[in-house]
Amino acid sequence: MSTGQSQEREKGLKAFRYPVYTIIEPVARWLVKRGVHPNAISIMGFVATLGAAWLYSQDHVRTAGFFVLLGGLLDIFDGRVARISGLASKFGSFFDSTLDRISEIAMYIGLITLYNGYILDAADIWMIYVIALALGGSLMVSYTRAKAEALGFDCTVGLMQRAERIVLLGFGSVIFGLAWGGIVLSAIIIVVAALTNFTAVHRIVWVYRHGRGIPLDGGDDAAGKV
Repeated sequence: MSTGQSQEREKGLKAFRYPVYTIIEPVARWLVKRGVHPNAISIMGFVATLGAAWLYSQDHVRTAGFFVLLGGLLDIFDGRVARISGLASKFGSFFDSTLDRISEIAMYIGLITLYNGYILDAADIWMIYVIALALGGSLMVSYTRAKAEALGFDCTVGLMQRAERIVLLGFGSVIFGLAWGGIVLSAIIIVVAALTNFTAVHRIVWVYRHGRGIPLDGGDDAAGKV
């Protein structure tokens, strides 16, 4: 994908976000007037996703999906509040991203617990490995973007970023729960596992195409550092 194509894709995503921002903007401004700090919203989103992880482990899939979506919504609010209030900072971005990764790990552990306890009777133990692949792929999607940005590239390509994962798992859980023996939930997790790993590979290829032959700033000492 060329840089121009990437920019066009980003424009499309921004156009999709505008209606959402229009809806949440009054609430975000109300939160700013009340002095709510964006980091506090990040923590609330983190707690909501931890709640989702626990609910998955207790077989309450539909309620867990609601909390996954709530955590995602709060993740949108913390960014908007940070920008409106002028409190956006490098630490805030780091803190938010770190909580996102921890909460995502917890969510997948909750799903592993669900399958280990509930669907193990249906001989679907292989799904535990699929969930592990989804977890690894999700982390690699985030890592490849972060590492690319550290090298000066805006690498946002790919089909399964965090927002897509939240929407797919959240709405899938709310709507279907464990209906039909959990087959729909299993299918959703398989799709997430496949597309997150595909997205990670896509980003590696994208950085290769845009970064090959470009010297690394700092020389050999900087090579391989995370």
